[in-house]
Amino acid sequence: MQWLNGYKMRLVLVGIAAGIFFGGGRAKADFTFGEPVNLGPTVNSSSGDAMDCVSYDGLELYFDSMRSGGYGGWDIWVSTRETIEDNWGSPVNLGPPVNTGHNDTCACILTDGLELYFASYNRSGGNGGWDIWVTRRPTKDEIWEAPANLGSTLNTSGDEWGPSISANGLELHFSSIRSGGYGSDDIWVSRRATINDPWGPPENLGSVVNSSSSESFPFVSPDGLCLFFSEEKNHPIRPDSLGNVDMWMTRRASVSDRWGTPVNLGPIVNTSSLDNGPRISPDGSKLYFCSERPGGLGGPYGDLYQAPIIPIVDFNGDRIVDAEDMCIMVDHWGEDYSLCDIGPMPWGDGVIDVEDLKVLAEHLFEEVEDPTLVAHWPLDETEGMFAADSVGNGINDAFVVGGATWQPDSGQIDGALELNGVDGCAMAGEVLNPADGNFSVVAWIKGGAPGQVVLSQTGASNWLKVDAEGNLMTELKCTGRSSGPLYCETIVTDGQWHRIGLVWDGSTRTLYVDGIIVAEDTPNGLCESNSGLYIGCGKNMEPGTYFSGLIDDVRIYNRVVSP
Repeated sequence: MQWLNGYKMRLVLVGIAAGIFFGGGRAKADFTFGEPVNLGPTVNSSSGDAMDCVSYDGLELYFDSMRSGGYGGWDIWVSTRETIEDNWGSPVNLGPPVNTGHNDTCACILTDGLELYFASYNRSGGNGGWDIWVTRRPTKDEIWEAPANLGSTLNTSGDEWGPSISANGLELHFSSIRSGGYGSDDIWVSRRATINDPWGPPENLGSVVNSSSSESFPFVSPDGLCLFFSEEKNHPIRPDSLGNVDMWMTRRASVSDRWGTPVNLGPIVNTSSLDNGPRISPDGSKLYFCSERPGGLGGPYGDLYQAPIIPIVDFNGDRIVDAEDMCIMVDHWGEDYSLCDIGPMPWGDGVIDVEDLKVLAEHLFEEVEDPTLVAHWPLDETEGMFAADSVGNGINDAFVVGGATWQPDSGQIDGALELNGVDGCAMAGEVLNPADGNFSVVAWIKGGAPGQVVLSQTGASNWLKVDAEGNLMTELKCTGRSSGPLYCETIVTDGQWHRIGLVWDGSTRTLYVDGIIVAEDTPNGLCESNSGLYIGCGKNMEPGTYFSGLIDDVRIYNRVVSP
């Protein structure tokens, strides 16, 4: 009866979540980006506009511009709104004493809205070049006072710019080209014990974050656990950049830990044009940045954009948020389980709790268009020689050959592809390189026999295969001399439908059958391969590896799912 009690508890929590969902309330979710939207001509100009920050109450938008009405060069401007639901109003120049005839840029504001840090070039009273300054105001309704230089402990005769102060006011990240760096612009951090203490000597973030390329315009998320940054115009760019200038992100487990390896924010927000100055709104719902992409008003750094941050809450990858996803969350309640850690900020807080439940509840019963789904063959065709990839715009449709028959009424989800076990299969192009990062492969199968393969990578390895006893296995190639196939003891050749999956989370290789983990190991890593895929036969099309039975709904994600 223990299983029944557990099932009842799941239903209770689903009911609680439904109550939260239908009762309203706004959650902070993530983590992928929606289509960016230009802030429009009220805010942007044809003279160029660069993103600075959004105040913690969400009512002030600071940015830099060379538009008319300024004081010479780049000035800091602010656009305001009455509520976070309103559009941004017409920008106002901060004026003197903040702006001068020199360049004044890169504003960041403290949580109380009463301190503004910024960078200024060759300003009187500075150390030469770009320095970081701070200005204060008694209340939000009063003007900013005369700025003060942060002093020679932080500023040098070189360049220091792009300040980002943490929410607690104790860390100041900034960009600099100075002695002790790794080449071009590096990100540094200065700390202080209390907000009344002076800033300590800056430290370079090290070679994990910084490189011989450009790392500029840092921004620390409100919870202090994510650092966003971008490259700079006319400076060396990082090797994995998508274009001219890209935006990046690195994480840390706590504010006392080191930053991890940076990742590119991806093609939804990065383009072949300049994309710069990433900033997260205080509630974690939007990414603000500037871009020179086509369609803007023009000028250096282009226009200001915002992109919604969309929660990934389809944990099992079936493209609908429902009780199954809720049960996955409940199974990991109280754990540090990254798949379900979707609140309170976009990247979670290290424990599955009510904050994550609120985010999930807000999206219950929604159908999902998941940008992390990089290939999907529904196999619902009724005729023809091609199996359409539903997310690839025809680029990766699979070519069906040999003894393969469409079965439009016999699939687990609509139709399926029936293979004869002799020469029938489907061939697709390259989808992903296993060595690049997290990914998941999911498929429905019915039938099969020992030695037969469901999915393989051409000339590289068999991703999903049936072993000599009829159990699921994988031969996905791993690095390290001791790495080999991963076996389980779960039969999948019993003539029943089974949903099988292979998941790589960067450290663990996991096999699933019907939503249950059946085997896992922790190899050193995965071998690189950029070849195409075979659906229904082995990596070299060997006799005996062709699948005999039905295959349906093959999906590949560039993230972890729990099939």
